[in-house]
Amino acid sequence: MIIIKSQSEINKIAAACRIVAEILEGLKAFVKIGISTADIEAYVDREINKRGATPAFKGYRGYPSSVCISVNEQVVHGIPSMAARLKNGDIVSIDLGAILDGFYGDAALTIPVGDISPEASRLIMVTEEAFYKGIEKAVAGNRVSDISAAIQDHVESNGFSVVRAFVGHGIGRSLHEEPQVPNFGKPGQGPRLKEGMTMAVEPMVNAGGPDVKILDDGWTAITADGSLSAHYEHTVVITKNGAEILTKLS
Repeated sequence: MIIIKSQSEINKIAAACRIVAEILEGLKAFVKIGISTADIEAYVDREINKRGATPAFKGYRGYPSSVCISVNEQVVHGIPSMAARLKNGDIVSIDLGAILDGFYGDAALTIPVGDISPEASRLIMVTEEAFYKGIEKAVAGNRVSDISAAIQDHVESNGFSVVRAFVGHGIGRSLHEEPQVPNFGKPGQGPRLKEGMTMAVEPMVNAGGPDVKILDDGWTAITADGSLSAHYEHTVVITKNGAEILTKLS
């Protein structure tokens, strides 16, 4: 069931989203050569607690950490580790959620570490662009798959592939609600978009093929062909004027 949110509920989701946005903005400066992914998690924990919120991911379906940190060929759900230290040329995808007053915010971005390759830079750029292409279609009266098709078209027209094993989702009092928001598909399908729907739209884009495999830790998804992967996500609300991004500071 898709839950249409009241303005009061949207305001609470927006408050949780602002915390996520502030922390992700701070991480752009914090992430650098030599730190570990566990250092990033410690930063996130500190900043979430400082704002009176709770990490959304820790313990969710058994996930052991507060944030998902995925480096290079890791697509999503990478578990932070002291052994995983960032090197020049890495790209690191950080997926972050927070709970405040019973409501969730969720967003992700991919950060370059030092000097990255032109291909890695273009992958990050196209992934972010694909999100905004999808959001152009996030208009009341359209259907969910209109978002999906726009994302897929932009990604594939740039020579990359969209991951099919993971999708975006509704969000509110729960981290994952209906509807699912795939990053691929034909337009004109799925639920119709209505004012008050809140969703996390999150293209995951591979430099090679779309297939992934799960490591022995049971969580970390990597590209099946070892190619680089990037991730970009925002929580949005459907309004009469289109989609408003809640996990953005400006």
